[in-house]
Amino acid sequence: MSDSHRFVPLQYQAKTGQELIDCSAQFYESMRQRRTVRNFSDTPVPLQLIENAVAAAGTAPSGANQQPWHFVAVSDADTKRKIRVAAEIEERELYERRASDQWLEALAPLGTNADKPFLETAPWLIAVFGQKFTIDAEGRKLKHYYTQESVGIATGILITALHQSGLVALTHTPSPMGFLREELDRPIHEKPFLLLVVGYPADDAMVPDIDKKPLGDILSIR
Repeated sequence: MSDSHRFVPLQYQAKTGQELIDCSAQFYESMRQRRTVRNFSDTPVPLQLIENAVAAAGTAPSGANQQPWHFVAVSDADTKRKIRVAAEIEERELYERRASDQWLEALAPLGTNADKPFLETAPWLIAVFGQKFTIDAEGRKLKHYYTQESVGIATGILITALHQSGLVALTHTPSPMGFLREELDRPIHEKPFLLLVVGYPADDAMVPDIDKKPLGDILSIR
């Protein structure tokens, strides 16, 4: 261990074997109820909930601890409207020209289309950006490592934190997403990764009748 880098004791709270099992089972049961929602209420969501969820996302591991992410939380109605207009332009291109028949067939059970009213209805949008590099105070370009993987992990924690807070979310990925950087005035070295729609579900919210793969299909033990 190099003397030039400081280390501190790990803060770890030990649990018994049964406590660990109970905690993991409770967490799974909570996450099993998580659903992607497209019908949102316009009921306001406190900023503190968004800040806490993003702070949790910021605890994610990252390549060389470079934390190559930035989150922009949007509640301004005019900005949300502009994002919806730009996103629907790309979505219409997708559904009418870009998407293959196989892709459209895969999307069919989800009931999606080019209209995205939730981008205005939901009280919050969280745009997630990845940083391939940053510019330090002296103007030097500093390369980041494993940006895509790091931002993906942070986004997963963000979605989990929002669910644990009692909110619902939708992962929205119009392609291309360059308009997000323009609308949100982000620097050129940031690339849009995902747009997360966040709020409470509408009273009449419906979700597709679909299942997740069983454990035996996603886990191998050797």
